[in-house]
Amino acid sequence: MIEAVIFDWGGTLTPWRTMDFLAGWRAYADALHPADAEQAAMVAAALSTADAARWGGIKEHQRAFTLAEVLADAGVPHHDDGLDAYRLFWTVATHTDPEAAPMLAELRAQGRRLGVLSSTCWPAEWHEEFLRRDGVLELFDACVWSCELPWTKPHPQAFTAAMDAVGVADPDRCVYVGDRLFDDVSGAKAVGMRAVLVPHSTPPADQLVAVDVEPDAVIQRLADLPTVLRELDET
Repeated sequence: MIEAVIFDWGGTLTPWRTMDFLAGWRAYADALHPADAEQAAMVAAALSTADAARWGGIKEHQRAFTLAEVLADAGVPHHDDGLDAYRLFWTVATHTDPEAAPMLAELRAQGRRLGVLSSTCWPAEWHEEFLRRDGVLELFDACVWSCELPWTKPHPQAFTAAMDAVGVADPDRCVYVGDRLFDDVSGAKAVGMRAVLVPHSTPPADQLVAVDVEPDAVIQRLADLPTVLRELDET
């Protein structure tokens, strides 16, 4: 039996929404320089470049990073109002899929442990507040955010950290559910987990990596997952 199901967050538990990274950083920069549009534009460009470089670097070294490190890379000071504005800009993309709560409740009723493993530079408390807002945080046994790890997906240590967090030792009894072949499917299968793909995201081109890997299943809706897991129980 599959003992644990671990989910990606953005693009999996939350429906994918294409966002303008530069506009998000412009919200930060406008709060930092409210009376100087030219300076704000320069700061936003520097932050966007630093952010893209960090995400692009995951393709080679999978080192986790934080918002504080993006700010430092760009030479931009921490600004509480700026972070509030940045977070507000992104909030539209943080809402949990309406099918998630009933699906998670069904998986818990089947006796499965549930977790989250997300590659993110945002603070863990942001994510957990979003999940709490949507009434699903309490359905998870553990949440692991790469901002609190040395490594991000697809590094094996990210996946083993998530397994440890949900209390399951055998990777063959774990399924990872995600929206990316490189980060999610290849990373999970490399440590012996099974993987389910939710193929609805369109990540930035500079974050994509061609990889020869096949998921164990593909679902079009989160509501389909309980049935797929029962099928995987038998394989």
